Amino acid sequence: MKAIGYSAAGPTGTLEMVELDQPKIGPRDLLVAVKGISVNPVDVKLRAAVEPDGAVRILGFDAAGVVADIGDEVTCYKVGDEVFYAGDVTRAGTNAEYHAVDERIVGCKPACLDFVQAAGMPLTSITAWEMLFDAFRLPEGGGEGQTLLVIGGAGGVGSVLIQLAKALTGLTVIATASRPETQDWVRKMGADHVVDHRGDLAAQVADLGLAPSHVAALTATDQHWPAIIDLIAPRGQIALIDDPETLDIKAAKPKALSIHWEFMFTRSMFGTDDMSTQRDLLNRVAEMIEKGTLQSTVTQRDGRLTAEALRHAHTRQESGRVIGKQVLGGF
Repeated sequence: MKAIGYSAAGPTGTLEMVELDQPKIGPRDLLVAVKGISVNPVDVKLRAAVEPDGAVRILGFDAAGVVADIGDEVTCYKVGDEVFYAGDVTRAGTNAEYHAVDERIVGCKPACLDFVQAAGMPLTSITAWEMLFDAFRLPEGGGEGQTLLVIGGAGGVGSVLIQLAKALTGLTVIATASRPETQDWVRKMGADHVVDHRGDLAAQVADLGLAPSHVAALTATDQHWPAIIDLIAPRGQIALIDDPETLDIKAAKPKALSIHWEFMFTRSMFGTDDMSTQRDLLNRVAEMIEKGTLQSTVTQRDGRLTAEALRHAHTRQESGRVIGKQVLGGF
């Protein structure tokens, strides 16, 4: 089968077309004919810095496609089903014609989206959902009278997080965005207030008369850390997804803050007993999309999957200027 991978960590030019055997599936696995994929920050981080464990590494986590085969113990899907999912960082990725994935982290594709558009939703939806309901431990419908600050609101995760917070909780949402187009985007996603993270973040939030009880730090957490500590309410909660080199954790003590690290691959990496939680939440996301209470965050469609198209998508992702999500079709 065709696939795109890299044999040595480095710049986007390391991505190349390769021919591989079709993946073998385990008892709980689906073999999916991939019809759409998306590019996430994790793709470019791994390609740039992590050497392959073997001859070549295939990246790609988000995918939508059609079930082509199933393992002996699969119970939730059959051949021909249309699915979407975010994969497993410990396995070969979705930048390929066929992909093997555990059924417990797979959802039914939203019927109202084509495969390419559907591929833009899983990873960011899982991440945002787990931040709200696992990290912050908010109950659905909870958060009335409290405020969520989303730093980096126009990115893939922020775009979904704003929507989920407005649809499923009572939180007031402040989103940060620094350009007119990104500010317009986060308002479209449902943000109640918008501030510029390139300015004095703490002062801008204070000017709103709000002290966020929850902060989702989605980008440049180390740079924004002093402002977060300053603006957050006592006994507030912070969740982050990026990889800051250092954080002054003791600065959180006077306000008795709780700090959470969100990593959506944890359940699949460790085979946790609740892996199927991700299947359930993806099915909820699909229902919300079909009902119109959650909208697609795809803003860039890059045509069919080729090495050249994928390189361009990686370069765009590295620019830090992607709004929402960018997606490609299958081979």
